[in-house]
Amino acid sequence: MIKVRFAPSPTGIPHIGNTRTAFFNYLFAKANKGEFILRIEDTDQKRIVKGAEKAILEILEWLGIEHSGEILHQSERLEIYKKYSDELLSKNIAYEKDGAVFIKMPNDTTFEWNDLVGNKKIKFEGKDQEDFVILKTDGFPTYHLANVVDDHLMDITHVIRGEEWISSTPKHLYLYKSFSWDAPYFAHLPVILGPDKSKLSKRHGAQSILDYRDKGYLKEALLNYMAMLGWNPGADKRSDGARLLDKRGREKEIFSINELIELFSIKDVNTANPIFDVKKLEWLNGIWIRNIKDLDKRLLDFYKDDEEVLKLINSSKGKLFIEAASSRMRTLSDFKSLVSTQNSRAKTKEEKEIAEKLFQYLSKKLGNDWKDEELLLEIKNFSKENNVPFRIIFFLMTGKEHGIGILELNGIYGKDFFINNLKNE
Repeated sequence: MIKVRFAPSPTGIPHIGNTRTAFFNYLFAKANKGEFILRIEDTDQKRIVKGAEKAILEILEWLGIEHSGEILHQSERLEIYKKYSDELLSKNIAYEKDGAVFIKMPNDTTFEWNDLVGNKKIKFEGKDQEDFVILKTDGFPTYHLANVVDDHLMDITHVIRGEEWISSTPKHLYLYKSFSWDAPYFAHLPVILGPDKSKLSKRHGAQSILDYRDKGYLKEALLNYMAMLGWNPGADKRSDGARLLDKRGREKEIFSINELIELFSIKDVNTANPIFDVKKLEWLNGIWIRNIKDLDKRLLDFYKDDEEVLKLINSSKGKLFIEAASSRMRTLSDFKSLVSTQNSRAKTKEEKEIAEKLFQYLSKKLGNDWKDEELLLEIKNFSKENNVPFRIIFFLMTGKEHGIGILELNGIYGKDFFINNLKNE
């Protein structure tokens, strides 16, 4: 059976790049009917950040990335690592220095493997590798020893991790060889870059999944977007040679979690570094906002502490507000500003004159019956005849620069709403 693991270190709150690694492991396991294991690599005790492990678990739970079995903590397995360290010492593969245990790397060995990302052969010469610590003076193992021992004992078949670990793989291969263990398959994911082609960081807008959640992003959109960061089943070089198109004949970009599980193949992971594009994420989130069937429930949960918004959503016109706002929402946090009736600013003297002129014009043309089609037609006529941009008319009629469309507002409030705004100073 295929077994993979996500092995984060609780030395900080993981951003979207780290979570993508977890998701690719999860997709690979699900696509191959395997197991996805969670292991907390907490051996670097000095760098552990309070609350980091809790955040890791909360991220995975919210996204629906479920792990099999119990969570393993490396800090609870020190005796195991000591046992294997002693074994290497007895074989003269390791040596002690200053209270720590080091591995002596051989000069006459070539370390190579076929990486599953890009199906490429990677090779390192032993003479270019430095000796490395496997057990520290405090009795805790380093990443190299704990990682290899646990992957073996947990029967991990595939190690899917970031390409920053490529340079450490020769060390791991030597440990596997030293223990006479079979090494797993390796797949090193290209690092996500920012728009300036440097490694993704907070200055590029990279945040944790929890930050995105709190800003109104949907888990469906985040999973969809993370999958597209380095993987694309619609690409020309897809493993089975096919291209996936949407209903409009364009390359498909919207995928549900079930579709991703069905389609995912490690062979379709690109070797090029993906570029993080927050605008693309916003676009995807807007698409998903309009696709989900329970937007009302999502909004109720997102605004659970906002009595004003809750009252509006639960009102008799709540569904009308949600339907009207959904077409303009990029995140759930947009809803409040879209449905707000509070004026964004005062009118200028010139705008007051235009507002009065527009009121007289619409009253004369429409009388007391402001039906949608006639209202839209007369607004267009007024704009053309008086050379007034529609954005100015929208502001004068709604009191806002941006918001729900005029026809939707007409259906919710009627003409009195527009008249009040036009007459409002």
